[in-house]
This record gives sequence, C-alpha cells and structure tokens, in this order.
Amino acid sequence: MSSIYALFGRSIALLALVLQGACAQLPQHVDRPVSTALSSPNGTALEALVQQRRKADAARFESGFLLLAGPPAAYGSRLALIEGAQKTLDLQYYAIHADASTGRLVRGIRAAAGRGVRVRILLDDLHSTGRDALVLGLAFVPNIEMRLFNPLAGARGSSFARALNSIGDASRIQQRMHNKLFLADNVLGVTGGRNLGDAYFGNALKGNFIDLDILAAGPIVQDLSRSFDSYWNNERAYPVQSLVKRSELEAIRERAQQADRELADESARAQNSPPPATPAGEPTLGAAPTPAQLARAWDEKPLDLQTARFVWAPAVMLADQPGKIPADKGVEKTRAPGLVVSQPGDSARSSRRAASLEASSDVAAGSDTVVEGLLQLIGQARSDLLIISPYFVPGPDMKQAFAAARSRGVRIRVLTNSLSSNDAPVAHVGYSRHREDLLKIGVELYELRSEQASVSNAFGSSGSDGSLGESRSMLHSKVLVMDGQLLVVGSMNLDLRSQLQNTEIALLVRSAELSRAASAQIERGMREGSWRVELNGGSLVWRAPEGSGLKDMSTEPDASLTLRLLLRLFGPLAPDQLL
Repeated sequence: MSSIYALFGRSIALLALVLQGACAQLPQHVDRPVSTALSSPNGTALEALVQQRRKADAARFESGFLLLAGPPAAYGSRLALIEGAQKTLDLQYYAIHADASTGRLVRGIRAAAGRGVRVRILLDDLHSTGRDALVLGLAFVPNIEMRLFNPLAGARGSSFARALNSIGDASRIQQRMHNKLFLADNVLGVTGGRNLGDAYFGNALKGNFIDLDILAAGPIVQDLSRSFDSYWNNERAYPVQSLVKRSELEAIRERAQQADRELADESARAQNSPPPATPAGEPTLGAAPTPAQLARAWDEKPLDLQTARFVWAPAVMLADQPGKIPADKGVEKTRAPGLVVSQPGDSARSSRRAASLEASSDVAAGSDTVVEGLLQLIGQARSDLLIISPYFVPGPDMKQAFAAARSRGVRIRVLTNSLSSNDAPVAHVGYSRHREDLLKIGVELYELRSEQASVSNAFGSSGSDGSLGESRSMLHSKVLVMDGQLLVVGSMNLDLRSQLQNTEIALLVRSAELSRAASAQIERGMREGSWRVELNGGSLVWRAPEGSGLKDMSTEPDASLTLRLLLRLFGPLAPDQLL
C-alpha cells in the first residue's frame, strides 16, 4: 500500500463502523463467462525454457525458484513474462497504480494481447478511483478481460465519496482481496508482496517500498493458476464493463491530463524550462511523472530468463479461498472459507526435503486461513524464526504461538516498520500495544529506519538511486524463514487484518540455499538499517543501527512529537482487527 491508500483503507474501515447511510446497489444478474488457466503449457517457448534450464541443472525437483529482492529484478521479471508469453497472462493484484512504471507494463500487456495472448486481470476494487481508474481502460482492449473483486458501487471520481456511498455494507468494505500473482503460460509466475506501481519498483519521489518477490517455474505455477481461477470465476468478481462505462473513464482521463498540464506548466514556470514530454502515443497516466521517472521506467530491461539461476526445490502453496470475503447481499455463497494447500509433486516425494515439506503442509491444512496455517507451521519450529511483517499486529493466537516457540528455545526475530517508516501510522498503534509483551517473552524486535540511503545500503538495491529526489524507505516484504530450511514468501502480514479479513496467498519452499540467501539479506537489514527495540529497566530503548553513527533513542526514532501525540490520543479508539 502507498501511504495515502493504506491510511485511507484503514481509516474508512473505522469510519464505516460509526457512520450509517444508504448503500448504492451493485448490478444484479451479471454475466461472468467461466474461463480457466491454460490446460498445459506444453508447446510454449516459456515451457521449453523451463525444461531446458531444469535439464541443464540436472535438477531433482520439477519446480524452480528465484528470489527477486531488488526493483530491477522485480520489474524485469514481469517484463520478461509479458514479452515471453505466447498464450496466456493472468494478473491478480490488490492495487495497480496508474503511473510511469505501470504505464510501461501496460504497453507490454497491450502488445501481448495484440499478438494473440489471452490476458485476464483481476483487481481488488478499493483503489480503482481517480487516476488509478485509468487502468480499467484495459478492459476495453481486444483479448483483455478485466474483473474487479469485491467492488464498491458508485462513481469513481472520488474514493471517499464512493466509500461513503457503500457505508451500509461496512463489514464487506474492509475485507479485501490482497493476493498478488503475475502468471505467464501457466509455467512461470511471480508472487510476493509487491503491487504494481512506482513505489514498488524504486521509482517514486516521496517514498519507496522495500519488498521481496519470488519467481516460480514449473508445476507449482499450475497450483497458483488454480487459485487464480477460483477467484476469477467467483460471484464476487465483476467484469469491469458491468460497473464502469467507457465514457466515465474518458472523463477521468481528461481531468487527469488537465491536472498534469497545469502542474507541468507551473513547474516549467518555476524552473524556466519546458514541460517534460511523454513517449509518443503514451498517455500521461501518473501524476505528471518527472523525466527521471519516465526514463527509469521505460529503460528497464526484461530479466534474462536464459541466464537466471533457479534453485530447484519442493514447494507448496497456501491460499485463502475467495469465500473468506462474504458474497454480495442477495447472492448465495458458493464455498465456505477455508485454506487451499497444494502438495509437492510426485517426482519429489522420495526426497527427505519433500517429505518434510509435505508433513508441514499437512499441519497447515488443518487451518482456515493462510496466516493460521503459518501459525501452525511456527509450532514446528525447532531453532530459529526470522520474520518480516511490515504491518505487525499480533492477536492472541500469534502471541500464544510465539510464547510456545520461545518455551522450546526457538529464537524469534521480527523486522517491522518503525513509526517513521510506516506508510500507515495508525497500524503502528496496534503493534506498539503488544511491543512490551513480545519483548518480555523473548521476541527480538527490529524497526526499519526510514532514511533512504542507509536502508538501500543495508538491503541492497531497494529503492530510488537518488536521482528521483529525497525519498524515504518503507517496509513492505512479507517473509518467514524457519530453521534455516523453509522459506515463506507471500502477500500476508502477521496481523489480524490478514488473518481474519483479507484473502492472502503464500509459497512455502523447502530450500536451505534460498533460506540462507533470504536470511543474509534480512539479517543485514536488521543490523545496518534498523533500530533494535529493547526493554531497559521497564522502559523501551531503540538501539541505533550498526555503523550509523546515531545515538540510541528513548522515544520513537525520527517521528515528530505531533504524530506521537496524535497516535497516543486516538490510538486507543482503534481495535486491533481494523488496523
């Protein structure tokens, strides 16, 4: 989430519980033609590439994985999938922002559709308003279908007005589809924490997210596709054309372009220079992108899949069912909430690692949600748990799981956002309530330092290169490493919102090599780019990052007194499950 959107999403959920009003109606009897993923990737160039790489590596396992830690790899992987797809592209996201980085991806998607690739895009509907509604124009392009999941009724000119229009259905508004998938030809796919937009690819002016994705290859992608299909064909998914008219999008586009022209003219007058030009034929989708933003997005190169080094390992998928979000009023739910757990492939079952992963998946299978499945897995930890959760609001189940693990001697380290790096400060309230209790049971807590340069050095290529202006870092990765053997990368936070309300997806990979690589990056980030929070005589103290030259702090580092006072005043009014 960007800072505005994250704050809005949580604030409107709180407001919805207080206000009462009329609820605009969603369309009835909507036609949703059923479609499914490519039945077999055989015969596609991407499938041939995966088989070639697997054979060259003499791999014992059928599925391969590549961590995508920095913006170039994360952005380039998606470009490579767009350009390499021959038959299908399936995208599922919580947010797609209409800006410079997404504009480059959109051009590629349109080109893929033009060469005959079937494109399906499933988007949660919370943020598809204002400028960001422009991405809905893809629904009117031949060979592209686009659906909105759990939509809000009403016009899209104003996010706040549309949310107020749906206040009468407040409980559904705050339950969102948070899954993130980017799948090509049912054989290669990306999942993890990133949405699509400048801030997720180190291209935003005011703040960039530190994030982690994973590129998957082989049969595990078919499991991801089955999850996509379950959402795509669900009654909560509405074709864009049933909700938005082309004329409405044109009006939004005209307003956005007029605002961009006015901003560009104002900037040109201030700098006595001509306004920045946009690439030929490409509409200005973002909020007047700077030349540096345009150049960075348009110059990114596709990831070279021929030389990318995959790690071949057993893996399973955990995915919430779409029924976790209630059906619209008057529509019968097709399935009850529950957790979908895939199994390691048959060819891997003789392996000790695969057998261990299968046992872990059996443990998770008894849960109702992705987060609850992870809590069950935490119950298997024997030595070490390394966790990144940007929004960390542990409910009773989580605290109990941590306490039980600590009683077994498991070391637990958690990296989350500091108040200054959190793009949703109200979420920090829920975390801060439990901070002392967690420290008392022996959980080690680290909070990200928001200053861009130091964090980029600690995490590698994680944000702006400095050419885009002063920018702060915000944590957005969702990662768990257990006992140095099991790596979990997904869309979930360890908070009550992910556990009880949002739908999530995660990949569990049994690989010591990938676990080591992720752990090394996380530990460096903790050591050099984060404050370590400790209890000292009953009071909290923030130990400065190694080599930073900063002093230890006794209050929330880098946060203004005004912000600290506001959260202290209004924080007690916000229940944990809404943060």
